Amino acid sequence: MKHYDAVVAGGGIIGASIAFELAAEGLSVAVFDAQNPGREASWASAGMISPAPESSEMASLLPIGMASVRLYPDFIRRVEELSGKSVGYRKDGALDLVLNGTGQNEIDEILALHQAAGLRAEALSGPEARELEPALTGELRAAIHRPDEASLDNRLLTEATLEAAHRKGVEVFRGNGAKALWTDGAKCKGLHLQNGRVEARWTVIAAGCFSARIEGVTPYAPVTPAKGQMMALRCDSVNLKKDLWSGHMYLVPRNDGRIIAGSTVEYEGFDRNVTVAGMKKILSGAISLVPALESARIEETWAGLRPDSPDHLPILGPTDLDGLLIATGHFRSGILLTPVTARLIREWVTTHRVSEDWSPFAPMRFLQARQGRGA
Repeated sequence: MKHYDAVVAGGGIIGASIAFELAAEGLSVAVFDAQNPGREASWASAGMISPAPESSEMASLLPIGMASVRLYPDFIRRVEELSGKSVGYRKDGALDLVLNGTGQNEIDEILALHQAAGLRAEALSGPEARELEPALTGELRAAIHRPDEASLDNRLLTEATLEAAHRKGVEVFRGNGAKALWTDGAKCKGLHLQNGRVEARWTVIAAGCFSARIEGVTPYAPVTPAKGQMMALRCDSVNLKKDLWSGHMYLVPRNDGRIIAGSTVEYEGFDRNVTVAGMKKILSGAISLVPALESARIEETWAGLRPDSPDHLPILGPTDLDGLLIATGHFRSGILLTPVTARLIREWVTTHRVSEDWSPFAPMRFLQARQGRGA
């Protein structure tokens, strides 16, 4: 039986980035995935790098979200240089669109929330926003411009990060996912796999919404799948530069000319079916923002499963089992939080200290809540 310094359950962007960072420190690392790595939530995302809070309830994400934004340029540089692959990074900013029917007080509240978070943001009138993006609807009342926001092609990022990790010596095992934690008293010794078992000083659970299916993990990471339906459009008459937001609706331009449109949030178990209702919602939302998309070609449709936690916050950090670390539950922020998640896990493994406060996301919060209820 081979022994590693660290084993990672899950080969999506979170698992791949953690493996890459650990291997860069000289650790021996292996990644185990039940299928082809990177084909779950990492593959299905829109690739936005936006720390802007969707609501005041998500304010605790701001510090690590902004830390991750600061880490991204160097993370991308290292991944691209080592892998030889581009990740499609673009930093053209974003517009948070306000359609007719929204009152000035709501606009002021949105703007105040951004500015209180230390995010550069400015209010624009509808005509001012259309100067930046001429294809926007005439029904646009106002917009909030966030000039520092960025996006990338999440599929390219995951592929490049896996390749960079491989070139750092990470071993990736496809079709051999984790079935259960391998424990001995208060110590986690590694993983029981679909085929055999593996021993390591550190075991990292980063299997997205499948993490809770690994025996022994649920008390620390009771994640569930949140389905998101999406589509890729192409329209010769529309040349968007900025990411566009309106509520949960978004349009994200890619370097290859596609426009990624999404998304739904559905709790339907592990169902990945694309539905007429889901596509109708996305298409009607896209056309309401950019009317010319009515003539767009639909190039691809898909649905992904985000890992959601009971409080919709990530699950990051150590547990009461020596050697067991959790890195899942990123919900709609997986791409945003990739560099900071990898860095925090690497820091804990190598120094037992972290540079950002991750206590709000501690895995033990769920175990302690269960014990408090007498479960």
